[in-house]
Amino acid sequence: MVKIDAIVRTEKMEEVEDALKEMNVHGMTISEVMGCGTSLGYTKVVRGNKVDINLVPKVKFEVVVSSKEWAYKTIDAISKVAFTGEHGDGKIFVYELMDVVRIRTGEHGPEALWDTEQQEKKK
Repeated sequence: MVKIDAIVRTEKMEEVEDALKEMNVHGMTISEVMGCGTSLGYTKVVRGNKVDINLVPKVKFEVVVSSKEWAYKTIDAISKVAFTGEHGDGKIFVYELMDVVRIRTGEHGPEALWDTEQQEKKK
């Protein structure tokens, strides 16, 4: 199992979410975050005064997929949609997961990622 944390521009949130849903990656957590990368923010003029803005608003997607193959597909989809070619497009961090536990049922591993009961009800 692989966890993907993608930090992207706020204006790209819906496009990234739609791209993930389109490829049937539905389990995700989306958070508004603040941070800075190599650009260390930017300078803005407020009421005639220069102000250094060090933390820039971004959106963080947290997604867990079952395999490296799915991780590469997910990373590719996020990268394509979030790309503008400008500084501040974001970063993607990839982690191998030791385990996942569904609290409600006690299931471990990939079985804990998808609700098989819900899938059966949809059929």
